[in-house]
Amino acid sequence: MKATALSVSWTSSNVTIVLTFILSFLQLAYLLTETEAVEKSTQTSIREKSCTKRCQRFMKSQSNTVTLFLLLLCCWGIGYALFGEAVGVKSQMFALVVLFITAKIAGYLTSLVKLPPMVGMLLMGVLLRNIGFLEIEGDYRKFTTVLRQLALVNIMLPAGIGLDASALKKMIWTILNLAVVPVAAEVIGIAVAAHFLLGFPWLWGVLVGLLLAAVSPAVIIPCLFELQDMGYGVNKSIHTLVIAASTINDIICIALFGIVVGLIFSTGSLTMQILQGPIVIGMGFSYGIAWGIVCQYLPILHEPYLVTLRTLLLGLGCVVAALGSDALGYGGAGPLGCIIAAFVASLGWRRQGWGTSNPVRMNFALLWKFFEPISFGLIGMEVNLKILDATTVGWSTIVMVFPLLLRMLVSFLSTYWSNFNLKEDIFIATCWIPKATVQAALGPVALDKARELDDDVLIEYASIVVIVAVLSIIITSPIGAVLIMQLGPRFLHRTVPENTNL
Repeated sequence: MKATALSVSWTSSNVTIVLTFILSFLQLAYLLTETEAVEKSTQTSIREKSCTKRCQRFMKSQSNTVTLFLLLLCCWGIGYALFGEAVGVKSQMFALVVLFITAKIAGYLTSLVKLPPMVGMLLMGVLLRNIGFLEIEGDYRKFTTVLRQLALVNIMLPAGIGLDASALKKMIWTILNLAVVPVAAEVIGIAVAAHFLLGFPWLWGVLVGLLLAAVSPAVIIPCLFELQDMGYGVNKSIHTLVIAASTINDIICIALFGIVVGLIFSTGSLTMQILQGPIVIGMGFSYGIAWGIVCQYLPILHEPYLVTLRTLLLGLGCVVAALGSDALGYGGAGPLGCIIAAFVASLGWRRQGWGTSNPVRMNFALLWKFFEPISFGLIGMEVNLKILDATTVGWSTIVMVFPLLLRMLVSFLSTYWSNFNLKEDIFIATCWIPKATVQAALGPVALDKARELDDDVLIEYASIVVIVAVLSIIITSPIGAVLIMQLGPRFLHRTVPENTNL
């Protein structure tokens, strides 16, 4: 009876806020225990000797994952005890829990056939959405948006920590070249194709081009991390090149996308729309540098729980950046601030004695085991197959694929005369294939504004934009992830990590 009374008096918004807090607390507590477990590795090895070999293999490969998801189930149990049917088995919250767990299982099964786990997670999200099991509405849509932002923060932080400062200095012009020239080729190609094949006005063609030219950090960065941890491409800092170029690429595309939306729908001051990009870059760099310097010196070096406190300080500060910039209307500043803060902090930590084996980066890698199915399951959930029709799908696929091939060719030519060999040039060009995160977030923007104006012509154009965004996620995410993971070991030089016995 008490649970029922509480579920009536609490709104769904309150429920999601409380559950988010509980979930975050348990995640951070687990990071603390994980750090302590590393420090007590001798005791752990003694306990493992009492297990069978099969149990030992399971503990090494899946114990952290199982523990994180048991924590997730505990969160749901606490929520059910507090709020009753508001988070019961028929609620959207329970459906999200099922999505995350089944996505993780699908990822594991996909890895058994030598495909990236994210492919299975993505397809599970698509499946549950289109069989009618999961339909996010109301306050829960805001909740899932926050979860995606937290996942993006979790991606950006280890990316910033892993950036090589000396490589950035050497490759700065190559990075800027890859972030601008191939992107421009893809945008122009899409605009021309959309104008002649889909009948779009030129401005709408540019809008679609900017939407599709943004690459997915949620796909690219985890793949590059896995290759980096195995030693592939480390000798020429290819991961630094691709991560830096893709970050700048996305900032440019998102900023220009907002300007074009403003021009099409005449929303807001044109001057402010044009200034959006420089403001985003300025905010991201300013906050990132400031917070990174703070994390260099706090807590002090000899603090007993140094690793855990640094993880919490850097992580929560970047969550504030991501959510705060979005609330202010400058959403691109948050992810940029995250990667800059992590990079600046890591520079100071290296001077203090931390080398390539950064324990804070390892903590975020652990947390990614939890956020990976959340990120890709939610991206897959955005794919609504019901809106697709054969004719539009055919032309939209052409509009998407051929300009992407043009971009890959321009990217190949951009790095051809650099210090990369032929295979490395091909691999770098392949890294621009995956589209997911930005397309899922920005795809419906034009449709929402067209519906506000109740203009049938604009609604028709905007609906096709959504279809193109959906197709880009379905086609490029799995193909891009598979190609990156398959070509990396074949095309990149391997530097055997120091901590391996291979």
